[in-house]
Amino acid sequence: MPRSRSNITQTLDWPVVLIYLAMIFFGWVNIYAAVYNADHHSIFDLTQSYGKQLIWIGSSILIALIILLFDAKFFSVFAYLIYWLTLLSLVVVLFFGKEISGSKSWIEIGNFALQPSEFAKFGTSLALAKFLSDTNIDLKEFRQLIKAIIIIAIPVILIELQNDTGTALVFISFALVFYRQGMQGSILFFGFGIILLFFLTLLINNIVLIGILALIMVVMLFQINRTPKNITTILAIFIFAVMFVFSVNYAFNNILKPHQQTRVNVLLGKETDLLGAGYNVHQSLIAIGSGGLIGKGFLKGTQTKYNFVPEQSTDFIFCTIGEEWGFIGSVALVAAFALLLIRIINMAERQRSSFSRIRSCLPATTVPRAERRIV
Repeated sequence: MPRSRSNITQTLDWPVVLIYLAMIFFGWVNIYAAVYNADHHSIFDLTQSYGKQLIWIGSSILIALIILLFDAKFFSVFAYLIYWLTLLSLVVVLFFGKEISGSKSWIEIGNFALQPSEFAKFGTSLALAKFLSDTNIDLKEFRQLIKAIIIIAIPVILIELQNDTGTALVFISFALVFYRQGMQGSILFFGFGIILLFFLTLLINNIVLIGILALIMVVMLFQINRTPKNITTILAIFIFAVMFVFSVNYAFNNILKPHQQTRVNVLLGKETDLLGAGYNVHQSLIAIGSGGLIGKGFLKGTQTKYNFVPEQSTDFIFCTIGEEWGFIGSVALVAAFALLLIRIINMAERQRSSFSRIRSCLPATTVPRAERRIV
């Protein structure tokens, strides 16, 4: 049943809405600055990327207003249907998708393209919220935990088949909600430990790292109650960690694809070719650092204007902010993001139904992206 206008205005968290709209406006202005063209100086010029972005902003706001008219029960009732429809779109893109920047993850409709994986985030969040809100679900039970993981794993596999590892990794953040819903903290700690150990293995000599792990094991044995069970558990973890350390290099060199290896090396600072794979990151750091404390000023970013940083208006948009708005502007933006997230989490915790609370808390639910194609 549609909600009345008065109910919508009363239940909206206006600080969240205002912060979000302010961030959208700030992002739009910086896209304009990143690709500024003196021959098309109007920010409302629909032939330019910033003008087209305004169309998508307006469309998103319209869709958001329409969604607000729906009763919350609608999303609970149709959660699984929406999930399966988004999965279907991920399958369709594998056969009929358009490859852009090495990823076959776009569906062309007329002169623009949509990325179904962005809609899959929304569908997955609804399905996961529906599943976890069931009164019979207890994530301390291994069977229930596996079912929740499968809900996330299916879209991750389909997106990975599109060669879009970056988007697939975003879905892992859904697992953070498992801890809030009763999953044992040791499982979450174990997961973070594996990720940390993976990167440390690539940075530190294996023998040195194993020595550090052995030292940690000895300290733990002296700190805990040394019962046979506790000693066996620690020894088992140590043996597993040692085996994992020796398997990382093999997995890195033989399982990861070359471009994935390159991205990890760039992340770890091991890519020394500043004109090759490390070029983008190197140039972005120069651009951000050149902004200083207060920035060079709006539309005065030289790194931006002379195209030193690739993908300036999309993947590296933060470079424009760092260069033109400086350290103060960058901190203000990060603070706005933090405030928005904290406010959303607090708002989610106030929800009366488990479905609404979980759905609101779930990360990675972003506005679906669309790329406008120039005909």
